[in-house]
Amino acid sequence: MARILVNNSGPLHGEVDISGAKNSVLPLLAATLMTEDICEIEDVPDLADVSVMKKILRKYGAEIDDSEQGIIRARTPKIISCEGDRDLVTEMRASLFTMGPMLARHGKIIMPMPGGCTIGKRPIDLHLKGFRALGAKVEEDIENETVTVETGPDGLQGDVIYLDFPSVGATENILMAATLAKGTTIIENAAKEPEIIDLANLLNKMGARIKSAGTDMIRIEGVGSLSGCIHQAIPDRIETGTFMLAAAITRGEVLIKNALPGHVRPIIAKLKECNVDIDIYPEGIYVDARGKELVATDIKTLPFPGFPTDIQSPFMAFLTTVKGKSVVRETVFENRFMHVVELNRMGADIQTENREAIVPGGRKLHGAKVRATDLRAGAAMVLAGLVATGTTEISEIYHIERGYEDFVGKFKALGADIMKIDD
Repeated sequence: MARILVNNSGPLHGEVDISGAKNSVLPLLAATLMTEDICEIEDVPDLADVSVMKKILRKYGAEIDDSEQGIIRARTPKIISCEGDRDLVTEMRASLFTMGPMLARHGKIIMPMPGGCTIGKRPIDLHLKGFRALGAKVEEDIENETVTVETGPDGLQGDVIYLDFPSVGATENILMAATLAKGTTIIENAAKEPEIIDLANLLNKMGARIKSAGTDMIRIEGVGSLSGCIHQAIPDRIETGTFMLAAAITRGEVLIKNALPGHVRPIIAKLKECNVDIDIYPEGIYVDARGKELVATDIKTLPFPGFPTDIQSPFMAFLTTVKGKSVVRETVFENRFMHVVELNRMGADIQTENREAIVPGGRKLHGAKVRATDLRAGAAMVLAGLVATGTTEISEIYHIERGYEDFVGKFKALGADIMKIDD
């Protein structure tokens, strides 16, 4: 299996360009199923998850043109199957994003239970609750691990849907399904993440009538059909945060280009609390930690606009190197401290109880053989390896490649001593 080797690299220096957001591109691609016309998505990162999504769309009947780097043109003239491919679906949880589009356009979807993630149970009950509220019939086959969702003879009907938790995936799925429903749909306690706004902007370009995306109450006036469009994905706020932390943990200085400061305000605020200098320029976010005595801070993950759960593990790696004790509380996922075991192999001495981690700062990390237990944990291991003595060997890096484009190359360009080994 492929591995990443990281050596102590000293302060990172230079510029890095942020790729399009994985968590935005995947639902954007799924939404192309909702029209017979060509949809062009720009700033698409070259990621394993994107490759899987293209295969999934083709199984439904999509024609995909990815001949131009960073651009995918998708057209689905006819739905040829209403059943998700089990092998592909179990590989990636984001396959769920095809449920709303398939239900809206085709009236039926048979979906195996998704996979691709180890950070918690992440049930799909809110997705199904939304589909039921729109008038769909839901049948769960526990033995075969599939769920069938089908519209009635009158199709989907708009309704008021309250989400018990502001789930990003459920908000996006319901949003897409409701776009072609009859009447008005209101999603209450909706997720407010930038990726929701990006999806709504795409759908509105296609002819949808969506208002107030990015607030906790989204209003959708159903339309009869959608058309093609050209849309550029937003930059990846989690990649942005990862490279902000790379500059901070190595006590370096990096200009992060193609980044939107409004999408990473909690990360900016917390790094400033740690005494990191951050400046916003027209060309990007400048992070400078040179010659600074950095201090501890506490973080608590929350849905947007709170501190993002996806940056919790990289931030924890950074906190092991600063002065003082930090407390990290995870409120979004129940199983997102698996990276603690790996950081402790490197000398971190982090203690956890339930959803709280106590991080003693000022630790001298040492290289070790560690695992990328999930996508963001893998990034945390790389950050720790940049400042650890000796060599850090990270296995199971397919997790990292699911969500970061040219990860090793971008770090090398900043001066990191890092390489990928293909066995």
